[in-house]
Amino acid sequence: MKILLVYPEVAETFWSFKHSLRVVRRKAAFPPLGALTVAAMLPDSWEKRLVDLNVRTLRDEELLWADYVFISAMIAQKNSARQVVDRCRALGARVVGGGPLFRVYPDDFADIDHMVVGEAESIISEVVRDLETGRPKRFYRASDFPDLGAIPVPLWDLINLNDYASMSIQYSRGCPFNCEFCDVIVMNGRVPRLKRDEQVLAELQSLYSRGWRGTVFIVDDNFIGNKEKVKGLLRSIIAWQKGKLRRFNFLTEASVNLAEDSELMNLMVQAGFHKVFLGLETPIEEGLRECGKGQNLKRNLSDSVATIQKHGLAVMGGFIIGFDSDPPDIFQRQVNFIQKNGIVTAMVGLLTAVPGTRLYTRLESEGRMLFKSSGDNTDAGGSLNFITKMDRQKVIEGYRWVMNSVYSPEMYYNRILAFLRAYRPRTRFHFENNDLLTLVRSLWYLGIVDNKSRNYYWKILRKTLSNYNGAFGEVIAMAIQGYHFRELFWSPKLPIKLEEWPSGVTL
Repeated sequence: MKILLVYPEVAETFWSFKHSLRVVRRKAAFPPLGALTVAAMLPDSWEKRLVDLNVRTLRDEELLWADYVFISAMIAQKNSARQVVDRCRALGARVVGGGPLFRVYPDDFADIDHMVVGEAESIISEVVRDLETGRPKRFYRASDFPDLGAIPVPLWDLINLNDYASMSIQYSRGCPFNCEFCDVIVMNGRVPRLKRDEQVLAELQSLYSRGWRGTVFIVDDNFIGNKEKVKGLLRSIIAWQKGKLRRFNFLTEASVNLAEDSELMNLMVQAGFHKVFLGLETPIEEGLRECGKGQNLKRNLSDSVATIQKHGLAVMGGFIIGFDSDPPDIFQRQVNFIQKNGIVTAMVGLLTAVPGTRLYTRLESEGRMLFKSSGDNTDAGGSLNFITKMDRQKVIEGYRWVMNSVYSPEMYYNRILAFLRAYRPRTRFHFENNDLLTLVRSLWYLGIVDNKSRNYYWKILRKTLSNYNGAFGEVIAMAIQGYHFRELFWSPKLPIKLEEWPSGVTL
């Protein structure tokens, strides 16, 4: 059996890092972890190839070679997935589709041959059996949340690791919280399921043995969903990292209650974690209550961010605009919160209703749904897919102003300075596989070519070398990422209310 796994192109989004990739000379931000894991679950006797459309183009002869084309996709890859399916149909290639895209919008892909909905581990053996016997079904649906203890190491040999800025692994699925807008518990449940520590170490060792020395993104939606178990894993990673000349750096996603556990934060830093993404959502308490984000109401959000950054973890924040309870000044209050707390990477998105979530059910019952989401919550025209309480045009214009403000060169670099004043690095961060080359390219692109922000770039480097040299790697990485965000969101034609910035955080 010949299987071609195709990973569609990710639309240019906040997390695509398209513009930053030019600086670090990588082709894509992250590898297609789901497709690589599915490939490892297929029989060893099958011949497998993988094409990541974020890395290179797909050739017709590759489609004609395959007995089946496996497409794994997220919602933000919908347009590219559609193009791949159309090519397959034109050439007579049979398609097997799986991933969140096909779970959420199966009707949009009614023309594919075989669809797999749910987690592959609980149904892959049936799919394999049917393909081998030549009697595959049109539709497969997983009926449970499978144990993760038998998941194999991803088939890394199907890709070139050096095409990617970061590697990815998964430790757990599921989240104990029930935020109204989130589809994590719809897909993966509320009880976190975990891999065994030995599995995670085997995956790390497989990357290390293949020469990877860069950042590893642990892609869990909530890495600390089971705090006691994750502490055991962290101790295992600390032991695994010992003696290595070049340790891995990790980043992950977590809930804000991380700030309540000093032991957990210390273990994460000792293990090599340097960044954590938190769903902060909004500084408005009523908005947090509206979306069921009770874990964010237990303590002051600013204090939580400060506590985590003082422990040596840079906070990346997720924020949402579009709640029914948003006051007229929500836009300025979001900007002020982000600036004041030094949240350099601030992923501000418009509220989006995804099928299966409590939010979607509520809005549909209220007759407020408008259209299907594009899957990119920073897409002002394609993500705000319901009738808002605030005037819709005001929400969109205010949102654009927020993104233009926080990713203007002046505010972005001043936010790095605010971060440095709170941050207490505990370990040295390596910002790329080849630090020296990345530094040189950063100096060229951001310090010379980018005339929009080069003055701020040189100022922050001088400040960092003079007062915060332990965070030099983080600052270079933030500067490179900021280039992507500016290209995506900033226009010098839109005004910024400088008078409302917090005082004392300017270069």
